[in-house]
Formats: sequence, C-alpha cells, structure tokens
Amino acid sequence: MSTFSRVGILHHPKKPESIALSREIGDFLQAQGIDEIWYESAWEEERILSHLQTVDLLITLGGDGTLLRAARMGAPYDLPMLGVKMGRLGFLAEIQPDAWIEPLRAMLEGHYWVEERLMVNVRVERMDPNTGARAVLCEYDALNDVVLSRGDLARVVRISAELDGGYLTTYTCDGLIVSTATGSTGYALAVGGPILPPELRNILVIPIAPHLSMDRAVVLSEGSEVRLQAYADY
Repeated sequence: MSTFSRVGILHHPKKPESIALSREIGDFLQAQGIDEIWYESAWEEERILSHLQTVDLLITLGGDGTLLRAARMGAPYDLPMLGVKMGRLGFLAEIQPDAWIEPLRAMLEGHYWVEERLMVNVRVERMDPNTGARAVLCEYDALNDVVLSRGDLARVVRISAELDGGYLTTYTCDGLIVSTATGSTGYALAVGGPILPPELRNILVIPIAPHLSMDRAVVLSEGSEVRLQAYADY
C-alpha cells in the first residue's frame, strides 16, 4: 500500500511537455492504487489553495521557480514535495523527466526521507504618515529570499534595518535581500553573498549595489526578526 493516498500535480503552464508528463505521472499513480489525484497549473494559486487541505503529497513539474511557488503555498500545510526538473534551473527539483518512475515508486513504498529547509515569514506593512498606525498589506512564507528594492525609481533608496528590535544600520542602495540558506545560491549569490549549505538554518541580509554604506552580508541565526523600512523622501 502506498504511503500517500491523495496527490496534487502542479505543471508549468507554458511548457506543454510539463502538462503531458503530469498526465503520465497521474496514470502511473492510479496504477499504483492512488485514485485521488488533481492537476493544476502552478500559477493558479487560488485553485491550488482550495485543494491543499485534501492532499498529502505535491509533485511539481518545472524548474526551481515552480517548486518555490508550490513551497510558498504548501508550507502552512506541512506538505512533502517532489520536484521533477523541467526548467532551466534545477537546484531544488532533482528528479529527471526521463527517469522519474523508479524514484516515485520508491517514494510511494516509503523509501524516502524529507529534507527540511528553513523558510522566512514575511509581513508587508504600510504606515500612516499622520498617525503612525501600521496596516498589514500581506503576509506569506518564502523558501528562497525576500527583496525590498527601489522598484522603478532611477535612484538609490534608503532602507533602515532593525534586528530583533535594535537598530542595525541604514543602507543607501538599490535594494536589500533577506535570504535563507536555500536562496544563497540565487539572487544573493549574484550580488556577492556567501554560499551556505542548504541544511543550515541561517538568514542572510545582503545589500544590492550599496553606496557609501555597509556593503557586506550579515549572517543571522534562526528566529531573528528583521524589520526593514524604505524611505523615498527625496
């Protein structure tokens, strides 16, 4: 009997081969006795969220972006995920599209382990300049990184950073990256940040193109609270 009984398969909507493979995998799962299977584009967040309480495994077909998108949605439900690499980048999605049967069969038989990764919880707030009251605009979890940037402004921005309630520094830069160890090989690496082993539970704070301000990465421990405030007052 399979370890899993309800499986969701997420495909990349702009890759026809991903859609076709999702059906092949679904047929294989049904042959293994799993009848509760649903298919969805990884970009249809509302429809995916309506299903997540009823599944116990997510399979993603795409690149790391597809898996990261699924991780953000599935994290509150503590769902295990299996990534099939069908994109340009595949640091996270390890299963090859031409060699998925045996790994998936082994997983269904219980021969697998779950690799847990640190995620960061993000809350975006807007402060009323008159009253100082803060309104929460959105809140979500991120497996890779969080970026606060200048957006369309053709100038640097000032970003004040606090760590666990204490003032850290004010950056003058194009933006700031808060990255997990998983994200240390992505955008964080591109701006000169260190590579961390993915199993480490550390957080990186890295400025993007800093000007006359701190230009080194700050490495924080798990559980640290980072508060960033951007200023566009000039």
